[in-house]
Amino acid sequence: MSLCSSKCIRIAALAATAIVLATQVAIAQEPAIRPQWLTTPASRVEALAVLQTLNVNLLSNASATLTLDRWCAAHKLAPEGSKIVAQRVRGQDKPADEHIRELLNVGPGELIAYRRVRLICGDRVLSEADNWYLPAKLTAEMNQTLNTSNIAFGRAVQALNFTRTNLSAKLLWSPLSEGWDMDGLIAHDTGSLSLPPFLIEHRAVLKLRDGTPFSALVESYTDKVLDFPVPRMFSQ
Repeated sequence: MSLCSSKCIRIAALAATAIVLATQVAIAQEPAIRPQWLTTPASRVEALAVLQTLNVNLLSNASATLTLDRWCAAHKLAPEGSKIVAQRVRGQDKPADEHIRELLNVGPGELIAYRRVRLICGDRVLSEADNWYLPAKLTAEMNQTLNTSNIAFGRAVQALNFTRTNLSAKLLWSPLSEGWDMDGLIAHDTGSLSLPPFLIEHRAVLKLRDGTPFSALVESYTDKVLDFPVPRMFSQ
């Protein structure tokens, strides 16, 4: 065998080894593929149970921000220690109409500020919210923070120890067909559930400890709240 042939074989072997090693490293670094919510009856029931669990958590706590903090951490939707931040959506202001003024118990001359945000944990948008609030009911520091930062509203006004009055709560989507509780569940193929962009809508008013309203909210929760691995009992 010629010296050139020997060298070529060695080079080819080293190249092949390098390719194998590079492939193994790439696979090791690649995030695990997340199991999908399936169309099977069992998976559909569990998806609804999870969605209703979030719904109840949101309805039973004054701050949606802090509830989403806990949801994000419990379901590992972002790196450990991540907190909800508010991405401001500008240029889409919605003036307070008569209904909003009635909810906030103010007349036509009272200043009502508006803030539209996307609440984000890591790289996932968990909700979008319209918020009409009364700057006069907040401290100067709170107003400054809301105007100049991406802090979520609930975190900015947490010191007020506010309460929440829920006006409505809608499931915008259900994994189960209407009448399933009477007709039973129909077995589908084992494809993946197709989720709409928004799953839950809440309308609420935040109040000071003396019952004075200071914020009216419309919150729409996205499909990303279910963007975590399917529980093992149905994924195995």
